[in-house]
Amino acid sequence: METSALYQKIHRLPLSKQQVVSDYVEFLLSKSRKRPAKKPHPRAGYMKGTLIYMSDDFNEPLDDFKEYM
Repeated sequence: METSALYQKIHRLPLSKQQVVSDYVEFLLSKSRKRPAKKPHPRAGYMKGTLIYMSDDFNEPLDDFKEYM
């Protein structure tokens, strides 16, 4: 559709309907604007090898839970 034909159709509408068309055009424009790219979620294991220190008894049972064992 040519721009002039669209303009003529909109121009024949009552002012209240022209406002509705204008609002809808703004809505369509806002949907088509580029949004910033989202950063991808880190994958499992991406931090592997970055741990600097881990206690030697890391996997040992905690003293707080001895009564339950």
